Amino acid sequence: MAVRSQLLKGILEGCILAIIASETVYGYELAMKLQNQGLDVSEGSIYPILLRLQKEKLIQGEMKKSPSGPNRKYYTLTDAGKESLLTFRENWENVKKPVDQLLRSKEEL
Repeated sequence: MAVRSQLLKGILEGCILAIIASETVYGYELAMKLQNQGLDVSEGSIYPILLRLQKEKLIQGEMKKSPSGPNRKYYTLTDAGKESLLTFRENWENVKKPVDQLLRSKEEL
């Protein structure tokens, strides 16, 4: 499991940017969306990333009223965030293709 955790750390930021690019979300909702995709990520590991992404001006947060309970901070992508997501997608494809090929060739051995 430790290996999966290390791999996930490397791609989590891109996954978070991708979700925020598709819709405005708050932290807990973001964690649920990642879990629904099979990425077992705790809220505790998401919030530090959200803070860093905000400091890097890749996302921006806005407090809004919640239909139930306290106000929530909803996150949207900035223009810099859109560029960062595009770069992540390109890098992911450049890594994913050769790894997939290597894994397939190992299965054939």
